[in-house]
Amino acid sequence: MKRFIDIAIRFFPALLLIALVAIPAANGAWTEDEFERRPLYAYPLPHGKDDIIGNLITYEIQKGDTLLDVGRWFGVTAKEISNANGGIDWWGPPAGRQIILPDEHILPDTPHVGIVLNIPEMRLYYYFPSPIGPLHRKDKDKVTPAKFVTGKKHSPGGVRPSVVYTFPVGLGRFDWKTPVGDFTVRGKTRNPTWVVPDDIYEEHLERDGEAEHVVSGDDPDNPLGHYRIELTIPQYALHGTNVPWGVGMEVSHGCIRLYPEDIERLFNKVKIGTPGMFVYQPVKFGWRGDSLYVEVHDDLYGRYAGLWAYAHKEADRLGITDQVDMQKLEKAVEQKTGVPTYVMPGPAPGGAS
Repeated sequence: MKRFIDIAIRFFPALLLIALVAIPAANGAWTEDEFERRPLYAYPLPHGKDDIIGNLITYEIQKGDTLLDVGRWFGVTAKEISNANGGIDWWGPPAGRQIILPDEHILPDTPHVGIVLNIPEMRLYYYFPSPIGPLHRKDKDKVTPAKFVTGKKHSPGGVRPSVVYTFPVGLGRFDWKTPVGDFTVRGKTRNPTWVVPDDIYEEHLERDGEAEHVVSGDDPDNPLGHYRIELTIPQYALHGTNVPWGVGMEVSHGCIRLYPEDIERLFNKVKIGTPGMFVYQPVKFGWRGDSLYVEVHDDLYGRYAGLWAYAHKEADRLGITDQVDMQKLEKAVEQKTGVPTYVMPGPAPGGAS
């Protein structure tokens, strides 16, 4: 029980607790039933110019743990944990080691409205409550500037969300890239039937020697899981999965996969007509108080010639170059931990690195 208390105390200051259950016993004891009941947290939106949510917490690896199970319990992924801890092994992390669980995030540089998915981060943000209806753009490439109220970004309609939920996702592999663009939620389906596209049917037929044209919604092998949120982007959706370890990986044919318990929660909260966008931001700068941080992720789809040049350009665009220690920024870009990292001159607040 003490292990649970040590962790929970670090959650409470930054999170609005929606549900609370004890961490299951050690030795690989997590089960699907326990995952269904794991905590769901809503992060209060920061005030002023702040745009960092959550806090880093620590966890002691137990015998039999895998990063896939630990990550799923805490709402992160094996990839995120490994990146934050120097490339620690997913399947056999050393028992007794204290690791960082990266439950701290810089919000994407977008209006705080609806559903925002940052592709390189493999993470979805849902601002709640949200307006109904599409976001309007000046043209096909530029988002209409958000209204700034007390330094915060709000939707063009002036709706002020009170909290943000965030979920890790699995994305399309390199040859089925998840696209950048705006969308609106156009429908929701429980136990969706999967009508297999011809190209995917042919791929499965070549790989397995057999394939199905249609997979029913109650089939345990249905890759859509039990819930699907349809989008106005053709052939793309948010849905569950029959293979939870694929969350945090590039394994789909472009659609966005969530942990089974996460898609159920999102499905029950999001309304038809909710706006959203897919963005591509491998480098995010953010403030907590007067301290500036950067969060760096892999350039999954190789959109940029180099992340260092991109990070420097982002700092210039935001007008913060003179506040950044370039050696710290260069190190953060090199390490790509996915963890908000202090990049101002001098020591970090509280002695953190």
